[in-house]
Amino acid sequence: MSNEPMARIALVGFGEAGGIVGHDLAARGLEVSTYDILFDAPASRDAMLAKARRLKVRAAENLADATDDAQLVISAVTASSALGVAVDAAQLLGSGQVFLDINSVSPATKQKMANCFAPSPAHFAEAAVMAAFPPQRLKAPILLGGSHAAEVAPRLRAIGLNVSVASDRVGVASAVKMCRSVVIKGLEAIAVESMLAARRYGAEDAVLKSLAATFPEMGWQEKLPDYLISRVAEHGKRRAEEMREVAQAVRDVGIDPLMADAIAERQDALVKEIAANLPGLRVEKSFSWRELADALDQASKAAKHT
Repeated sequence: MSNEPMARIALVGFGEAGGIVGHDLAARGLEVSTYDILFDAPASRDAMLAKARRLKVRAAENLADATDDAQLVISAVTASSALGVAVDAAQLLGSGQVFLDINSVSPATKQKMANCFAPSPAHFAEAAVMAAFPPQRLKAPILLGGSHAAEVAPRLRAIGLNVSVASDRVGVASAVKMCRSVVIKGLEAIAVESMLAARRYGAEDAVLKSLAATFPEMGWQEKLPDYLISRVAEHGKRRAEEMREVAQAVRDVGIDPLMADAIAERQDALVKEIAANLPGLRVEKSFSWRELADALDQASKAAKHT
């Protein structure tokens, strides 16, 4: 593998993660291109192209255009699209190019991706992002895996990514992320169910006070409930999809994913309830879980009287 500094980066997927990574890498003086399937959809094309211009990232016409001559290709798509992107990229990439998959998919899916690149002259590296890109942005910790992880790590650090090597085997980094997600996304799902129920009983202050007494450093009486519930309100559909990958990862090692399945269902349920009753809701910095709970409660009562 070349030790040449990475100066040309391609992003496949230009959502929240892709936008943050693309903007910050471009701000460091790197040439960044991106392709997203939303560029091809009439309803979203103009907004996506405007986003690319605003973030100083070149919008490519297709995957081949985006990845041509890129030294590093970062896949930041949905969990359901991740394997397909790897399959296509393996046919396009050549010697000296690195494909870095940062998607939240199961260890088995990561291994399938690696197998796609086995006959390719390009190199595959697994990546597991261990914290949300906002607010840490490029400083969000990333675990690497695979036979090329140790070689690619210093080159990624040189462009500002906060990476460390988890294993030379593909799947270990993803397993760390998957098992952690049972707790992190589980906490979000628990907060949604607990807080919305407590609000309807008028008991939320006492519940939060009790949680704060039990876990004094977590911030239950401060911003934590707003943060946890806002993540579901804003990204619940994607996070539910990721939790189904987690469930498969748990199932793959012979454990019944009772919690992972339930977490996915709760994340999905809130998104569907918001879509049905509060269409167009935007999660702002001033997000209040209490306001969301009240709005959903009012919608529920109104529906019962129609």
